[in-house]
Amino acid sequence: MGNIPDSNKIYTYADWKTWEGRWELINGKAYNMTPAPSSEHQFAVGELYFALRHFFQNKHCYVFIAPFDVFLSKNETYETPDDIVQPDIAVICNKKQIVQKGCYGAPTLVVEVLSPSTALKDYNEKFYTYQHYGIAEYWIVDTANKMIHVYYLHEGTYQRHATYGQQDTLHSAQFKDLAIPLTYVFEWG
Repeated sequence: MGNIPDSNKIYTYADWKTWEGRWELINGKAYNMTPAPSSEHQFAVGELYFALRHFFQNKHCYVFIAPFDVFLSKNETYETPDDIVQPDIAVICNKKQIVQKGCYGAPTLVVEVLSPSTALKDYNEKFYTYQHYGIAEYWIVDTANKMIHVYYLHEGTYQRHATYGQQDTLHSAQFKDLAIPLTYVFEWG
């Protein structure tokens, strides 16, 4: 039976492998990915996944939905990664990064849909982790306020591309032809 991490300790990949359930490891801290998110959260994830999957078909980019482990390593040694995250949606444009148990290295685009229990982590720890590892574009989806914040990496630092509301059409910073009307994404709430 796996250990249950203590939120006050620092852990490694070796520790992470012994845990039961869904966990993220960010800067040595353990984050429990249970319980399951709300129906509003899952609806937004589903709508965005559908739009992204449709856009990227035949474009040599692959769209994955959580639970899907992304292994990040400061020295690109993925046998012992430094951080393991489970973004709500990950778009990977280098097929060689995709392995049986997830993805090695930074996806091109990551989407996180905020939940009350994950909002601070998504705005802080994940924001800086994704920036540090060079994820080109990061979307933070705020279902409570019906907004999506789009960030893009410029010279190693995230810059705000735009914030889109329910009546807007989201335009990607990285993929110029990617446009998603947001009416349906926020329809549930």
